[in-house]
Amino acid sequence: MDSDSDEVEVHEGFVNDIPGLLNEMFRHVLEGDKDGDGPNKDAKKFYNLLEEGKQELYPGCKKISTLSFVIRLYLLKTLNGWSNASFTALLELLKEAIPHLNIPDSLNKIKAMVKDLGLGYNKIHACPNDCVLFRDTYEDDEFCPICGASKYIENVEVDTEVDKLKKKHVPAKVLRHFPLIPRLKKLFLCSKIAASLRWHDEHRSKDGKLRHPADGQSWKDFDRLHPDFAKESRNIRLGLASDGFNPLRNMSISHSTWPVVLVAYNLPPWCYMKPEYVMMSLLIPGPCSHGKSIDVYLQPLIEELKVLWEVGVKTYDDSKNKTFQLHAALLWTISDFPAYAMLSGWSTKGKLACPCCNYDTSSCYLKHSRKMCYMDHRKFLAMDHPYRMDKRSFNGDVELRSSPTLLDGKQIFEDLKDFDNVFGKKQKNKIDGPWKKMSIFFELPYWKQNTLRHCLDVMHIEKNICDNIIGTLLDIPGKSKDHANACYDLKYMGIRKKLQPKEIDGGKKAKFA
Repeated sequence: MDSDSDEVEVHEGFVNDIPGLLNEMFRHVLEGDKDGDGPNKDAKKFYNLLEEGKQELYPGCKKISTLSFVIRLYLLKTLNGWSNASFTALLELLKEAIPHLNIPDSLNKIKAMVKDLGLGYNKIHACPNDCVLFRDTYEDDEFCPICGASKYIENVEVDTEVDKLKKKHVPAKVLRHFPLIPRLKKLFLCSKIAASLRWHDEHRSKDGKLRHPADGQSWKDFDRLHPDFAKESRNIRLGLASDGFNPLRNMSISHSTWPVVLVAYNLPPWCYMKPEYVMMSLLIPGPCSHGKSIDVYLQPLIEELKVLWEVGVKTYDDSKNKTFQLHAALLWTISDFPAYAMLSGWSTKGKLACPCCNYDTSSCYLKHSRKMCYMDHRKFLAMDHPYRMDKRSFNGDVELRSSPTLLDGKQIFEDLKDFDNVFGKKQKNKIDGPWKKMSIFFELPYWKQNTLRHCLDVMHIEKNICDNIIGTLLDIPGKSKDHANACYDLKYMGIRKKLQPKEIDGGKKAKFA
């Protein structure tokens, strides 16, 4: 694993913190006569750095500070791919043209400043086939211990000084890990944000209405099962979200990079979804989706979450001028339906694709449309609902079954505790069933007790349903679900006779309703 001491990049998401989070922190200069415990060593270091960066960019400049200017300048370098040499030359030119400009005179000093702010990351080499991360016991290995693939791609370049060829080792895959613990600790260094992290306990309206995740049953169940954790309102409740995107800005190229972000739900509902409070934890490289092997890349984050739960970290709370032991817990994940399978381990394809109906999923294969169909949703209705007795409008039968029982986390853990997880593109699990792995989240001691472990992203579901409805109503070619094969499937299933095709000309042609 390479440290970010050689290279530190600033990302746009972190720069969003500057006008809000960092500028707010500028007000909290270290004072020697504070009451109480006072700032700890880490807090003092951070406050001193902010005080140094608060200095004027040049005498009389009130619009922008040295710290803000340096970070924005370094952001331009990162986004536009400036070389280290060109960036150093720019610093030298600025210092020569404006002698009173108060900025570092070298790239290394700027990197150190950015790293101390917690804006850096760790680079971890990964097997190109997603088998393992080259860390801990595998850190010095050059070949994957499972599939034997090299962690390097050898590039050949010309050394003009000695006029001969030399090989340069380029890693095949690199995971970017943005440490979570320093980011959480820095939230409490601003008194305004630190106070907001107690909002869910001190200022939330508790009238029984659902306005915040703390009003939900899952949050309440977690507090009941873990009273010691719930006793400290500053302990962080997290949600994890991940999805693939194409970073190349070219839709003709198939590429999928997976960011993993975390949200702190302690904050008020008008804050926790703002960019400055959404914390990127991992940037998983492409070019393809990793499927169940995403657990390999989640290992560094899971290790941090285990530390935050079992041990905690000493954190200075500026709003109370006290140092306390901060703990954090992951309540659930948020994803679209394909990513649900990657994170949970339950396959969302085939006969048992529905994770809510699980083993009681009602499915059938549509012969003409050549796809699986999931029906019998009337069993979720009240037992006296008139739709349950309506044969003609549905599948031709009455529905007297009750809704399926949700899978219990403890039962899942017991069923899968001996599951042999095998990761990597070239490795195959010898399994027959809906479970493709035991999710890495079960390594968290509390995960099996969580009432709600995985959530579906409503935005994706609403968009897909809307597209299907609009496409059918407007009869858009390729988008409509009311096509010839669908009518033939109705005939094959023996339902909705009015919509079935009728044979004419002795069966040579078909007439559709």
